[in-house]
Amino acid sequence: MASSTDCPDRAPRAVSGAARRPSAGPVRLRTGVRLWAVVLVVLAALAGCGAGSGTGARDDPAAGTAREHPSNPPAGGAPGTAQGRPATEAPAVIPGLGPRTRAWIPGDARQVVVVTGRDRNANHSQAVLYRHTGTGWEAGPVWPARNALRGWTDDHWAGDLRSPIGVYSLSDAGGLLPDPGARLPYDRSDGFAVSGTGFEGEPLEGSFDYVVAIDYNRTPGTSPLDLTRPLGADRGGGIWLHVDHDGPTQGCVSLQQQHMRDLLLALDPALRPVVVMGDAASLRE
Repeated sequence: MASSTDCPDRAPRAVSGAARRPSAGPVRLRTGVRLWAVVLVVLAALAGCGAGSGTGARDDPAAGTAREHPSNPPAGGAPGTAQGRPATEAPAVIPGLGPRTRAWIPGDARQVVVVTGRDRNANHSQAVLYRHTGTGWEAGPVWPARNALRGWTDDHWAGDLRSPIGVYSLSDAGGLLPDPGARLPYDRSDGFAVSGTGFEGEPLEGSFDYVVAIDYNRTPGTSPLDLTRPLGADRGGGIWLHVDHDGPTQGCVSLQQQHMRDLLLALDPALRPVVVMGDAASLRE
């Protein structure tokens, strides 16, 4: 996107489609703050996700109270298997996530989008959708992704051009294009139209064809275009998963259009989806 508020600066629109799910219960933030919403949010700039027209950024993890504990690996494993498990068996914990990060994931989450940045200051990352099978976490394909121009932060403020590290629920979707069949509430609106160019001179048009709102500093159960910022405008907001425009974002995470469509079709509110996002070293904590 462009600007430091990754979602367009427009008045809130009425959300079309199905009724929205109410916000979840208390959330533990990385800063220790509790909120009655599954999010903590930072308002980003208002232009796109690169440098022209934008949306917003988010910051504090929506943490669950239940903690997962990594399994102890067996002393000796069969060759060619991870920790001695059969190659087809899903791991008990999501790879690459340390105990603190796993503790932020709500106990009832059965879909987890893990966005892993190359390093703290990098704007390239990758995304994987995991689903809990009942006995372990099954990984989907690895998708290339981009994040904010200056990388990642665990103390996000509007305009810092960094994506917030944390765990956030995924409650609402929308876009300029018609609903492809999403199970999340989907707001089809012309408000998602964007123009201008990003940080590397790339066109931003089409960036918001498909959008999933990341519940950082926003009210779940509303359109991604809603400008309500529970933590205040200075903490940013409008942090979305959206279509990649071939350049870094203001604070959002972007995926190629087909991968965004695939994600929209896969996310199921009954499985309490969340996104876990940050640089690799932070997520290992």
